[in-house]
Amino acid sequence: MSKIALVTGGSRGLGYNMALRLAEQGHDVVITYLNNQIEAEKLVALVQTMGRKSLALKLDLNDIKSLDDFVVKLSQSLTQKFGTNKFDFLINNAGMGATVPFEDVTEALFDEFLNVHYKGVYFLTQKCLPLINEGGRIINLSSGTTRFANPGYSVYASMKGAIEIFTKYLAKELGKRRITANVVAPGPIETDFNNAAIRNNPQLKTMLSNNTPLGRVGEAQDIGGVVAFLCSEDARWINGQRIEVSGGINS
Repeated sequence: MSKIALVTGGSRGLGYNMALRLAEQGHDVVITYLNNQIEAEKLVALVQTMGRKSLALKLDLNDIKSLDDFVVKLSQSLTQKFGTNKFDFLINNAGMGATVPFEDVTEALFDEFLNVHYKGVYFLTQKCLPLINEGGRIINLSSGTTRFANPGYSVYASMKGAIEIFTKYLAKELGKRRITANVVAPGPIETDFNNAAIRNNPQLKTMLSNNTPLGRVGEAQDIGGVVAFLCSEDARWINGQRIEVSGGINS
């Protein structure tokens, strides 16, 4: 039976592949974008060629006050496009990156990371709860850098660590509605994230590949399939877990 997924940050990178994999599983997909409306609309069109319904909505997690309006727009759009104001899977993927040494972190940068990677996710999830069907799924994106330290990632990893704790509480408190909550923690992935830091730095890519037992860095499709699996019936008994998808880097 077709269900509806909301993938934040779905216009590029990991979110793009997640949306495609969910559509391949027969689900309809809502994606959000911040600036890449053209790319988001291209993905919507591609999903529709697969026989699934799709739409794209603008979302700025750094603007916490805009979340109420976003949820109203989401509800209205679901009704207009899908004939329901409910959805089933919330994938909190949207994010931003920067490699900044601890001593150079400014309060403004800290606050932006806080909003985008933690506070925005926390309250978007809370505000979306009335729209999530019983038996739904929440999947939050974290990072391998909560397990191993990567210089320059102190702010990013700290917020992702908070997301991992938050997810455990979601699993505990939403169980009465049969909603599961899990974390997917990617390792290094070659996308345009963080100004395509891996793609644009062959030496970094080689170093990360050499630290990974499988001998390469990750690709977007390595993550999308795991997210799609967690939205399947086969994953219904997985709850409150951190699933690292990193090729075993720094194991």
